[in-house]
Amino acid sequence: MTEDIVFIRGGGDIATGIAHKLYRCGFRVLVLEIEWPTVIRRKVSFAQAIFDGETVVEGVKAVKVTNEEEIFMSWNNDYIPVLIDSQLNILEKIKPDILVDSILAKKNLGTNKNMAPITIGVGPGFKAGEDVHVVVETNRGHNLGKLIFDGFAEPDTKIPQEVMGYTSERVLRAPCDGIIKNVFDIGDYVSKGQIVTYVNGEPVKALIDGVIRGLIMNNTLVKNGFKIGDIDPRGIKEYCFTISDKARAVGGGVLEAILYLKTRRGSF
Repeated sequence: MTEDIVFIRGGGDIATGIAHKLYRCGFRVLVLEIEWPTVIRRKVSFAQAIFDGETVVEGVKAVKVTNEEEIFMSWNNDYIPVLIDSQLNILEKIKPDILVDSILAKKNLGTNKNMAPITIGVGPGFKAGEDVHVVVETNRGHNLGKLIFDGFAEPDTKIPQEVMGYTSERVLRAPCDGIIKNVFDIGDYVSKGQIVTYVNGEPVKALIDGVIRGLIMNNTLVKNGFKIGDIDPRGIKEYCFTISDKARAVGGGVLEAILYLKTRRGSF
């Protein structure tokens, strides 16, 4: 069992797929989040611990922590700690062996190679070999999960994954600036035309029949056009509460990157 410490920036569904896989492989994982995470797939996101104090994804428990002592206590209790620390202040107290940036902001929000012996950028926005040691591809298709050691991941297509012929119709977006007031919740079935949520009093209706796979936290302040939900036309409720194929593939890529670099450097 490895004692390596991994900091993961971001606690959304892709980051959670990474954290879950590394945790099960014996790494000591710390998830770093912002004060009010805007994750969509909350039921499979360790970021939800920020709101609820703790959360469980496929048998792995994550707990909200506030300091160094609680981080080590969580590791000793076999939990994943989740810390509000967007500025990476924890680096002054704990030195990670690996740092993974999986915020998925489509740009680099300050991660650099000096932060850890192994640094990994997930998705577009990072230059492998310059910003981080390696980048993991997140775009669906032939290269999903591929390791990039020189250059960038594929740019954001801004087109949602096609499911049963639907792409942009699956996504719910805020019609204006305002506070979210949800009518339904993740796992609920909705029909085309039903009101799923309100933003500043304006209704947001389902454009297709399906199950709500993701929906932003109630009372969240959002901007006009912001993605706030996701409807799955397959209608399989179980998919709302399990890690996605994409998150597993990206998680596998991150694990491969760590083992590859450690083996190559003779530190594995």
